[in-house]
Amino acid sequence: MFGLEMPPLTAETWAILGTLVLLEGLLSADNALVLAVMVRHLAVNVQRKALAYGIGGAVVLRILGVLLAAFVLEYWWLRAFGALYLAYLAVSHFVKKGHSEEEAAGSARGRGFWPTVVLLNLTDLAFSVDSILAGVALIPAGMPREQGLTIVVIGGIVGLILMRFAATIFLKLLNKYPAFDNVAYALVGWIAVKLGVETLEAAHEVFPAVPTLHLPTPLFWGVMAAIAIIGSFIATRRPAMSEAEAEARAEAIVHRMDETVADAADGRVDGR
Repeated sequence: MFGLEMPPLTAETWAILGTLVLLEGLLSADNALVLAVMVRHLAVNVQRKALAYGIGGAVVLRILGVLLAAFVLEYWWLRAFGALYLAYLAVSHFVKKGHSEEEAAGSARGRGFWPTVVLLNLTDLAFSVDSILAGVALIPAGMPREQGLTIVVIGGIVGLILMRFAATIFLKLLNKYPAFDNVAYALVGWIAVKLGVETLEAAHEVFPAVPTLHLPTPLFWGVMAAIAIIGSFIATRRPAMSEAEAEARAEAIVHRMDETVADAADGRVDGR
């Protein structure tokens, strides 16, 4: 079930991988930002310990998410749930009030150590499902499952790498231009449309009474490009802070996570 096969490196494959890098970068940075905020209410001597569990949970859940993708690719009705979930994420992002950092801090405030750890891992789960389902949705309908799963695995690995090595770049981007979050979720919403259309096509093969639609590949990627270009133009018009402030804030978060990983490596996750 978990066989992998390298897909042909066509223009569409590169476009898929490029989109995954962008989404994984933004979502991973958003994840890191939220995790850092959610432990602020804890005592200083246990903040790193909670954050270490959160980072560990992100790694484990990402691996489990890749395994789950094999089942999503196999059954059309799971793809239907995936399409609905991605659509819900996009819609809820644009209709909710308040900033994600403020919501994260508010949801964690007043909780003890272990309830905070549980909340951190539930947050990790949401981000892992987001990125994995986006990877599944980007796979062309006619691509063999083994090749599609390979793309999802690559996306999962990219997400883990970006969460550490490119975190400063994407955190700086989100700090200076918070509206880039909107670009990411607008892309997720359009990807949900693609997955929904393909789900209807698959369901039509099993139940002919189900209405079917078709989304031409050039149209899908044309809209993706339009969202990225127009969204980036709008997002960069009003920076929320200066270049120096955005970089300092990003480096502070990454430095804190580096210290957490170093502590975990030598058994001092409580910072002592």
